[in-house]
Amino acid sequence: MSPLHVLVVDDHAMFRTGVRAELQKDPGVVVVGEAEDVDTAVPAVLAARPDVVLLDVHMPGGGGAEVIRRVLPQAPEVRFLALSVSDAAEDVIGVIRAGARGYVTKTISGAELVDALHRVASGDAVFSPRLAGFVLDAFAGTIEVAQVDEDLDRLTEREREVMRLIARGYAYKEVAKELFISVKTVETHVSSVLRKLQLSSRHELTKWASDRRLI
Repeated sequence: MSPLHVLVVDDHAMFRTGVRAELQKDPGVVVVGEAEDVDTAVPAVLAARPDVVLLDVHMPGGGGAEVIRRVLPQAPEVRFLALSVSDAAEDVIGVIRAGARGYVTKTISGAELVDALHRVASGDAVFSPRLAGFVLDAFAGTIEVAQVDEDLDRLTEREREVMRLIARGYAYKEVAKELFISVKTVETHVSSVLRKLQLSSRHELTKWASDRRLI
């Protein structure tokens, strides 16, 4: 069997180094390149034509979904496996809709990751168990994906971060500490989120986010 060629895309250099080291323990895997953002990933993938791209979801330049959208028209044979710390429904569904063949979280073990890469390369769809439910629900119509996208498009990236933490029950001070911003800035973002989503309280926001599997 020929070795599996993998290209790693992640904006954290230490993480790329760790993944490369883990993957190269398997003699059946060859890491053929790395990239740190959308603008470096697209030419790297097109030049290397790997079997699978191990792709971070959130990174500079538009994220993993943007890499897939740019690459697939020129290299439809390349498969993509998303690897992220996020297990939020809109992240999972967004990158799958763009064309990824799987989505696993960064809690995965090295052996499990190698197995997932081989399965994606062979044509399987691979998901962490909790995430598979999101995808099934989306295609079954339980999650109104178009509506979720439309609502989220009204929010800035920072507003989404604040919204998710508030919906998870964080106090304003905890959100401020988590995102390295002031409490006043958190209050401003929350007011903006409530206004844009036409909600009137934190309780409504939590219910809104829970109903859409965003927390």
